[in-house]
Amino acid sequence: MSDAIRRLDAREPEFLSTLDALLAFESEADERIDAAVTEILRAVRGTGDAAVIEYTRRFDHLDVGSMAELELPHAELKAALDGLTVEQREALRIAADRVRQYHERQKIDSWSYQEADGSRLGQQVTALDRVGLYVPGGRASYPSSVLMNAIPAKVAGVGELIMVVPTPRGERNSLVLAAAAIAGVDRVFTIGGAQAVAALAYGTQTIPQVDKIVGPGNAYVAEAKRRVFGTVGIDMVAGPSEVLIISDGSGNPDWVAMDLFAQAEHDELAQSILLCTDAAFIDAVAASIDRLLPTMPRHEIIAKSLANRGALIRVDNLDQACAIANRIAPEHLELSLAEPEPWVAKIRHAGAIFVGHHSVEALGDYCAGPNHVLPTMRSARFSSPLGVYDFQKRTSIVHISEAGAQTLGKVASILAHGEGLQAHARSAEMRLKSS
Repeated sequence: MSDAIRRLDAREPEFLSTLDALLAFESEADERIDAAVTEILRAVRGTGDAAVIEYTRRFDHLDVGSMAELELPHAELKAALDGLTVEQREALRIAADRVRQYHERQKIDSWSYQEADGSRLGQQVTALDRVGLYVPGGRASYPSSVLMNAIPAKVAGVGELIMVVPTPRGERNSLVLAAAAIAGVDRVFTIGGAQAVAALAYGTQTIPQVDKIVGPGNAYVAEAKRRVFGTVGIDMVAGPSEVLIISDGSGNPDWVAMDLFAQAEHDELAQSILLCTDAAFIDAVAASIDRLLPTMPRHEIIAKSLANRGALIRVDNLDQACAIANRIAPEHLELSLAEPEPWVAKIRHAGAIFVGHHSVEALGDYCAGPNHVLPTMRSARFSSPLGVYDFQKRTSIVHISEAGAQTLGKVASILAHGEGLQAHARSAEMRLKSS
């Protein structure tokens, strides 16, 4: 019997408290990170380009003297795209096309309606003027993040998209730059860390202030995004990656084990959980874990993740599995079932639902089409995947006719007096013909 991952039984009386303890994740405040981010934000807000250059020299070990040296021309992005292998270039294009096609269906249009007295009410939808996209650099380079963040912004009609990506010791990832070219990123700066977030949030002499910052990053980036929220919008402060698989035992245990690995390999805090109605299949998955784990290049990270936060859970039936899934509200949920469709509607809380044995979550990470930026840490209970709507604003339109003001003015006056706001009341009353 495998000891690589804990086993739980949903029929046990203490199961829910055990599950809640397993799900609990508190990002511990690190005083060093807090102090460093405070200093960096203050410096960039105060001196702009000079601070960004200084921190880039210090942290990324780049010998630069001006911001001009840190901006990549479009020709370099195109050269990165042209320099890819045919297979890489085609894979990026297919992924980009699918992401674009999916997100084009998310656009929200303006609308209005007219009332009998001639008043017109509506909603005007406009895109954000400028968005900043943070992309991890160096070895941790993710071209898929460029596509998933940039393409919805472009579909929404964002006026200018500025990407920041650190290049420690000058190390540049051609796939990331090529993805920026395909996605239509407008400007790219080779800066990173909290200083990049600060530059986007406050603006510098070279980098204009953005309206919103999206994209993943390390603990310094996450803390900086948290701090600048309010000055600008942010997508989310993401937690560790998560997958929950619901199985009826009809699948391939090797597939399920590898799907658990695919989340666990992100980092030691990632969470991979299986809910299964078949005890024998749980045994088979555990055996697959033991057999396949030593073959994985990132086996140490996977092993720690499974041991720390993973679980194989026996459930009585699929109704119970769906109830537990809604309690967990996972980032990714796989319905590894013989007949999955009837169970989709029973899932109320999940970032993305992958339906059937062939809908592996890894396809969603790269090329299925829906966004891979998903709510974590049970926030799928109240939030949604990143989408076009995150780059659009809604403005209410209120055009009251003279006739409408006669009716609504009286209503507003009564309510305003009730709230003790006499100027509100008088303002409405002045529009009445009898005033």
